[in-house]
Amino acid sequence: MYKKVTLNSEISKVLSDLGHGDSIVIGDCGLPVPAGVKKIDISLKQGVPSFKDTYEVIKESMHIERQIYAEEVKEKALLHTLENDIPAEKVTHEEFKELTKGAKAVIRTGETTPYANVILVSNVFF
Repeated sequence: MYKKVTLNSEISKVLSDLGHGDSIVIGDCGLPVPAGVKKIDISLKQGVPSFKDTYEVIKESMHIERQIYAEEVKEKALLHTLENDIPAEKVTHEEFKELTKGAKAVIRTGETTPYANVILVSNVFF
């Protein structure tokens, strides 16, 4: 569910349409997007925008119940971004890719850090 304005019109529309339990994905530039899942490509060049910048904007704009990311994440900066007050579930990267099939959208960033991907599950505001 939507809680704050995001300037990107496609992202804003997806956030506005989320219901409780729906999910979106923020992914690096190499994450495969499953057939039938909306791809919102915001990548400009390698590293731009970064996973962290995109994650922070979405985190401010969305009521999040939980997040899911790959247990293979080892990059300390990425772990620091993901380890916060949002409940987290870790799955294998293969399980992660399977879960993306149920997402409402995949937001593709310019990030090139391995496993810089997260599924955000929508919560309600009440």
